[in-house]
Amino acid sequence: MAAPHIQRIDHSNLRENAYAALRDAFTAGAFAPGDSVSLRALADQLGTSMTPVREAVRRLVAEGALIDTPSRTLAVPDYDEQRMRDLKAARLALESLVLDQAMNVITHEDVDKLEALITAPPDVDGPDLQRNYEFHFALYRLGGSRVLLPMVEALWLQYGAYLNLVIGREEARQIDEHAHHRDIIDALRHRDAHAAHAALNRDIERSFQILLPDGR
Repeated sequence: MAAPHIQRIDHSNLRENAYAALRDAFTAGAFAPGDSVSLRALADQLGTSMTPVREAVRRLVAEGALIDTPSRTLAVPDYDEQRMRDLKAARLALESLVLDQAMNVITHEDVDKLEALITAPPDVDGPDLQRNYEFHFALYRLGGSRVLLPMVEALWLQYGAYLNLVIGREEARQIDEHAHHRDIIDALRHRDAHAAHAALNRDIERSFQILLPDGR
């Protein structure tokens, strides 16, 4: 397995920065289902000692991105169809709620900033996963929920391993990754909650459709 890409961290706040770097790597699909994870390898990639990595990994285990196996090795959960369906259902439900919260307070300036996120030239070839994450959470944070946002972030963490599988599929390369984002922005400009929810649901569902055997 090729080493996953993980950003080296700023040492000014080792604990939080180690967790943030690993969280971003998992969310962006750096790890695949079933991957074994070495604390030493993570520490080397982050350029830090084992202690902050060990603490970050404990948080990732608690959030479901990693499991501590009976042999005491760390691993990404194996592919599981029912788990995928549960993640899909949970994302559709919770992200719908935070979208409603955001729409209650969103301004024209907020919508302009969201649009700027997806119209700037991409920094990478292929799927722009970081931009996708930034778009969704810039929108969701507008609602300001201290309860729902951590739950949504945990779902994205758990889904990251499946995203790793999606981005390797030919179907994923043929998708206009911001098509539904543009639909969301158009709906936000028109204060059309129904259209915003429909576009968000399509955006969430499309990657699940690639992996689930019945496309649903």
